[in-house]
Amino acid sequence: MNEATTNDVLNYDAPVKNTLPQGLNVLTILTYIGCGILGLFTLLSPVIFKFSKEMMEKATSSGQELTEKQMAEIQKGQAAMELAQTHMVPLMIIGMIGIILCFVGAMWMRKLKKDGYWIYVAGEIAPVIGSVLIMGTAQYNGVSSILLGLVIPVLFVTLYTLQRKYLVK
Repeated sequence: MNEATTNDVLNYDAPVKNTLPQGLNVLTILTYIGCGILGLFTLLSPVIFKFSKEMMEKATSSGQELTEKQMAEIQKGQAAMELAQTHMVPLMIIGMIGIILCFVGAMWMRKLKKDGYWIYVAGEIAPVIGSVLIMGTAQYNGVSSILLGLVIPVLFVTLYTLQRKYLVK
Protein backbone atom coordinates (compact mmCIF):
# COMPACT_ATOMS: atom_id res chain seq x y z
CA MET A 1 0.00 0.00 0.00
CA ASN A 2 1.28 3.44 -0.83
CA GLU A 3 1.04 6.43 1.50
CA ALA A 4 -1.93 8.12 -0.26
CA THR A 5 -4.03 4.95 -0.09
CA THR A 6 -3.16 4.44 3.57
CA ASN A 7 -4.25 7.99 4.41
CA ASP A 8 -7.52 7.48 2.51
CA VAL A 9 -8.26 4.29 4.44
CA LEU A 10 -7.38 5.84 7.80
CA ASN A 11 -9.51 8.95 7.16
CA TYR A 12 -12.54 7.16 5.72
CA ASP A 13 -14.91 8.76 8.24
CA ALA A 14 -13.47 12.28 7.99
CA PRO A 15 -16.10 14.81 6.94
CA VAL A 16 -16.12 15.53 3.23
CA LYS A 17 -16.15 19.24 2.35
CA ASN A 18 -19.06 20.03 0.07
CA THR A 19 -17.90 21.70 -3.10
CA LEU A 20 -20.00 23.99 -5.24
CA PRO A 21 -21.30 22.14 -8.33
CA GLN A 22 -20.42 23.72 -11.67
CA GLY A 23 -24.06 24.28 -12.69
CA LEU A 24 -24.89 26.07 -9.45
CA ASN A 25 -21.70 28.11 -9.77
CA VAL A 26 -22.64 29.30 -13.26
CA LEU A 27 -26.24 30.08 -12.28
CA THR A 28 -25.23 32.14 -9.28
CA ILE A 29 -22.67 34.10 -11.29
CA LEU A 30 -25.31 34.80 -13.95
CA THR A 31 -27.68 35.86 -11.18
CA TYR A 32 -25.12 38.30 -9.79
CA ILE A 33 -24.61 39.80 -13.25
CA GLY A 34 -28.36 39.98 -13.86
CA CYS A 35 -28.95 41.62 -10.47
CA GLY A 36 -26.34 44.25 -11.25
CA ILE A 37 -27.75 45.04 -14.68
CA LEU A 38 -31.37 45.05 -13.51
CA GLY A 39 -30.41 47.18 -10.51
CA LEU A 40 -28.97 49.80 -12.86
CA PHE A 41 -32.01 49.69 -15.14
CA THR A 42 -34.35 49.92 -12.15
CA LEU A 43 -32.56 52.95 -10.73
CA LEU A 44 -32.39 54.57 -14.18
CA SER A 45 -35.98 53.73 -15.12
CA PRO A 46 -37.29 57.32 -14.79
CA VAL A 47 -34.69 58.45 -17.34
CA ILE A 48 -35.33 55.44 -19.58
CA PHE A 49 -39.12 55.96 -19.51
CA LYS A 50 -38.74 59.66 -20.29
CA PHE A 51 -36.46 58.89 -23.24
CA SER A 52 -38.78 56.16 -24.55
CA LYS A 53 -41.81 58.42 -24.29
CA GLU A 54 -40.01 61.18 -26.21
CA MET A 55 -39.04 58.71 -28.95
CA MET A 56 -42.64 57.53 -29.28
CA GLU A 57 -43.86 61.13 -29.52
CA LYS A 58 -41.25 61.85 -32.22
CA ALA A 59 -42.35 58.77 -34.15
CA THR A 60 -45.99 59.87 -34.17
CA SER A 61 -45.23 63.50 -35.07
CA SER A 62 -42.44 62.83 -37.57
CA GLY A 63 -44.70 63.18 -40.57
CA GLN A 64 -43.98 59.66 -41.76
CA GLU A 65 -46.98 57.62 -42.67
CA LEU A 66 -47.50 54.85 -40.17
CA THR A 67 -49.81 51.93 -40.64
CA GLU A 68 -52.78 51.50 -38.35
CA LYS A 69 -51.03 48.61 -36.67
CA GLN A 70 -47.92 50.71 -35.96
CA MET A 71 -50.05 53.57 -34.61
CA ALA A 72 -51.98 51.17 -32.37
CA GLU A 73 -48.73 49.69 -31.02
CA ILE A 74 -47.31 53.15 -30.32
CA GLN A 75 -50.49 54.24 -28.54
CA LYS A 76 -50.52 51.03 -26.51
CA GLY A 77 -46.86 51.61 -25.58
CA GLN A 78 -47.54 55.23 -24.62
CA ALA A 79 -50.41 54.16 -22.38
CA ALA A 80 -48.16 51.60 -20.66
CA MET A 81 -45.41 54.22 -20.24
CA GLU A 82 -47.82 56.72 -18.69
CA LEU A 83 -49.15 54.06 -16.32
CA ALA A 84 -45.60 53.08 -15.34
CA GLN A 85 -44.61 56.71 -14.77
CA THR A 86 -47.68 57.20 -12.58
CA HIS A 87 -46.64 54.25 -10.40
CA MET A 88 -42.87 54.68 -10.74
CA VAL A 89 -41.94 54.67 -7.04
CA PRO A 90 -43.85 51.49 -6.06
CA LEU A 91 -42.58 49.70 -9.17
CA MET A 92 -38.98 50.69 -8.39
CA ILE A 93 -39.34 49.57 -4.76
CA ILE A 94 -40.81 46.22 -5.76
CA GLY A 95 -38.08 45.80 -8.37
CA MET A 96 -35.27 46.55 -5.93
CA ILE A 97 -36.74 44.22 -3.30
CA GLY A 98 -36.84 41.45 -5.91
CA ILE A 99 -33.25 42.12 -6.96
CA ILE A 100 -32.03 42.08 -3.36
CA LEU A 101 -33.90 38.83 -2.63
CA CYS A 102 -32.45 37.18 -5.75
CA PHE A 103 -28.95 38.33 -4.84
CA VAL A 104 -29.20 37.11 -1.23
CA GLY A 105 -30.78 33.83 -2.37
CA ALA A 106 -27.93 33.24 -4.81
CA MET A 107 -25.38 34.00 -2.09
CA TRP A 108 -27.00 31.47 0.22
CA MET A 109 -27.17 28.86 -2.53
CA ARG A 110 -23.44 29.33 -3.12
CA LYS A 111 -23.10 28.30 0.53
CA LEU A 112 -25.34 25.30 -0.32
CA LYS A 113 -28.17 26.55 1.93
CA LYS A 114 -31.65 25.26 1.03
CA ASP A 115 -33.36 28.45 2.20
CA GLY A 116 -31.47 30.37 -0.47
CA TYR A 117 -33.60 28.68 -3.11
CA TRP A 118 -36.84 29.93 -1.55
CA ILE A 119 -35.46 33.43 -1.08
CA TYR A 120 -34.42 33.45 -4.74
CA VAL A 121 -37.85 32.21 -5.89
CA ALA A 122 -39.54 34.93 -3.80
CA GLY A 123 -37.25 37.48 -5.45
CA GLU A 124 -38.29 36.31 -8.90
CA ILE A 125 -42.01 36.07 -8.17
CA ALA A 126 -42.53 39.24 -6.09
CA PRO A 127 -41.82 41.73 -8.92
CA VAL A 128 -44.01 39.81 -11.37
CA ILE A 129 -46.97 39.69 -8.98
CA GLY A 130 -46.41 43.25 -7.73
CA SER A 131 -46.21 44.76 -11.18
CA VAL A 132 -49.27 42.85 -12.40
CA LEU A 133 -51.23 44.09 -9.37
CA ILE A 134 -50.14 47.68 -10.05
CA MET A 135 -50.16 47.79 -13.87
CA GLY A 136 -52.19 44.78 -14.93
CA THR A 137 -51.10 43.15 -18.14
CA ALA A 138 -50.50 46.50 -19.90
CA GLN A 139 -46.77 46.05 -19.31
CA TYR A 140 -46.63 42.90 -21.45
CA ASN A 141 -47.15 44.56 -24.81
CA GLY A 142 -44.16 43.22 -26.71
CA VAL A 143 -41.87 40.26 -27.10
CA SER A 144 -39.05 41.85 -25.10
CA SER A 145 -41.26 42.67 -22.12
CA ILE A 146 -42.68 39.15 -22.08
CA LEU A 147 -39.19 37.67 -22.38
CA LEU A 148 -37.69 39.82 -19.60
CA GLY A 149 -40.75 39.80 -17.38
CA LEU A 150 -41.85 36.19 -17.57
CA VAL A 151 -39.68 33.80 -19.57
CA ILE A 152 -36.30 34.56 -17.97
CA PRO A 153 -37.61 34.31 -14.38
CA VAL A 154 -39.36 31.01 -15.15
CA LEU A 155 -36.22 29.71 -16.86
CA PHE A 156 -33.94 30.59 -13.94
CA VAL A 157 -36.33 29.21 -11.31
CA THR A 158 -36.48 25.99 -13.33
CA LEU A 159 -32.69 25.81 -13.62
CA TYR A 160 -32.25 26.46 -9.90
CA THR A 161 -34.90 23.82 -9.17
CA LEU A 162 -32.77 21.30 -11.05
CA GLN A 163 -29.81 22.26 -8.83
CA ARG A 164 -31.72 21.95 -5.52
CA LYS A 165 -30.38 18.45 -4.93
CA TYR A 166 -26.97 20.00 -4.18
CA LEU A 167 -28.33 22.29 -1.47
CA VAL A 168 -27.60 20.32 1.68
CA LYS A 169 -27.52 22.86 4.53
